[in-house]
Amino acid sequence: MINELPVIDLSAASGGPDARARLHDALHTAARDVGFFHLTGHGITPAEIDALMSALRAFFALPEAERLAISNLNSPHFRGYTRIGDERTGGSRDWRDQLDIGAERTPHIPAGDEPGYWWLEGPNQWPASLPELRTTALHWIDRLSSVARQLLHELLASIGAPADFYDDAFAERPHLHLKMVRYPGSAPDGAAQGVGAHKDYGFLTLLLQDQVGGLQVENSDGTFIDVPPLPGAFVVNLGELLEVATNGYLKATNHRVVSPPGQRERFSVPFFYNPRLDARIAPVPFPYADRAPGVTQDAANPLFAEYGRNEIKGWLRAHPEVARRHHADLVEAGAAVA
Repeated sequence: MINELPVIDLSAASGGPDARARLHDALHTAARDVGFFHLTGHGITPAEIDALMSALRAFFALPEAERLAISNLNSPHFRGYTRIGDERTGGSRDWRDQLDIGAERTPHIPAGDEPGYWWLEGPNQWPASLPELRTTALHWIDRLSSVARQLLHELLASIGAPADFYDDAFAERPHLHLKMVRYPGSAPDGAAQGVGAHKDYGFLTLLLQDQVGGLQVENSDGTFIDVPPLPGAFVVNLGELLEVATNGYLKATNHRVVSPPGQRERFSVPFFYNPRLDARIAPVPFPYADRAPGVTQDAANPLFAEYGRNEIKGWLRAHPEVARRHHADLVEAGAAVA
């Protein structure tokens, strides 16, 4: 891994055979060797990006009381606003606040014989004084879902797999999710953890970040390298399920955010492209399978082929107050059996 991530131009997918071959070569190398890359040629317009960033800044400019009115402590579905320091990564607090938004769904309250991960499906919470936020955020989910679907097809094709192999896993009710995030500068105690080192649970993450910087990706030697913002591009990383799907040929990579210095703010919007909660991720057939080293083994972070089990374990750990208030039974049972 070098100090600049690969840059992948998705518009090459609409080109001729030579352009697509170059795209697939670049995607294959980036996904196998790095697990992160910049994505250009995605078709999201500057106007759409500006509208989202304007809505994000307007939300965090609201009085704290209005943000707390839609606290995620109110939601058994982990939707809504999280105060600075209330989320945990690696057991330590993250010095950021955020708004968690997913596809608008009616609540799925699990019956006695259903897995607890169905609690993750439900409605969002929206600030009453900022109605445009709902329109803008749900539009963003729709638009990035289309980009991520095309990217996943091209990524699978790049390793010689059937491009549509996981279409059924994303059919009907995929678990789509975005975070609107603010890093308000350094914590008073000097801790630099904007968000601690972690891997994402699902298939693909598409991150829009401002020009402040702070994102870092773990190198093969265990050190972390900076990911300078590239205007107009998304930073894409692979999630744990793609590692499971390819038996480790493609790997989810640790990443973190270092808080900006002083009181300087940083804003970002990660979008998570994930399948249905009950989708079981079968191994994908591809010609390099004999070179796969196996899935990363971590006793503290077991990986499951059923997507919802990966997702709920993360939410229970990251939001202990929500978990204690709404899901004491799942906490007691443990995320592995939720």
